[in-house]
Amino acid sequence: METIDEIMQTYNSVGKVVDNNASYQIDRVYGGVVRAVKGKLQEHITESIIRRAWYGIEGKESRLAINSKKIRIPIQETYIQHLEDEGVRKYIRANINDYSYGLSVDKHVFIDRRLVMGIECKAYTENAMIKRMLVDFYLLKTIYPNILCRLFQLESRLGGDYSSLPETVYGSASTHSIMSYFEDVDLNIFTFLKGEREGLRLLCAFSQNGSPWRTVFGRTTLN
Repeated sequence: METIDEIMQTYNSVGKVVDNNASYQIDRVYGGVVRAVKGKLQEHITESIIRRAWYGIEGKESRLAINSKKIRIPIQETYIQHLEDEGVRKYIRANINDYSYGLSVDKHVFIDRRLVMGIECKAYTENAMIKRMLVDFYLLKTIYPNILCRLFQLESRLGGDYSSLPETVYGSASTHSIMSYFEDVDLNIFTFLKGEREGLRLLCAFSQNGSPWRTVFGRTTLN
C-alpha cells in the first residue's frame, strides 16, 4: 500500500516527465496523449488515496472493493406512461428488460459489497465537465440514494479558489450555480495541484493531525 509520500513521488516522476515532454511539442495529438496519461495517473492516485484512507480509519482490506463496472439504470415506468403512442408503450413493456442504460463513474467504492461512494478522477475539470458529472451522479443516486459523490482532480479550471487549497474552499460562482440544480448530488471537490503545476500538494485533509481520512469517507458509518 502506497504512503502519501510515495503517491507524491509517483506524480512527480510521471507527471513532470509528461509535462516536460509536452513543453517541446506543438502537436495537438500529443496534447491528447498528455491528458490521457495524466487522467490514468489520477485514477491510480485516487485508488491509492482511497485505500490509504480506508487503512487510516482502521478498515479491513477484505471489506473494501473498488471498480468501475457498469451499473444498470432502468427505464422509468412514469416515462412509459406518458408516451403518447400506445403501440410504443406496449412494445417497450414487452421488451422491458432491454431498456436500461449502463452507467459508471471512474471509481465505485464498495464497503461490504455495498456501494458507498462514486468518484470522478480528472487531470483537470471545467464547468462543462461538471455538468456531465452531475447528471451521471444524479442517475446513479436513483439506484443508490445514499452514496457519497466525489470529484478528485489534479488541476482545476473551474474558477474561484479550488486550486488555491485554502482551509475553507469557497469554490466558484459558476460551479456553485450549476450544482444548485442538482442539490441531491452534493458533489464534494478535491483538488491536488496548487496553482500553476508546482508539484503535488495534497489537500490539508490528507496531511493534518487527527483523523484526516474521514474527510474522504465523510459522514457514512463504515466501521
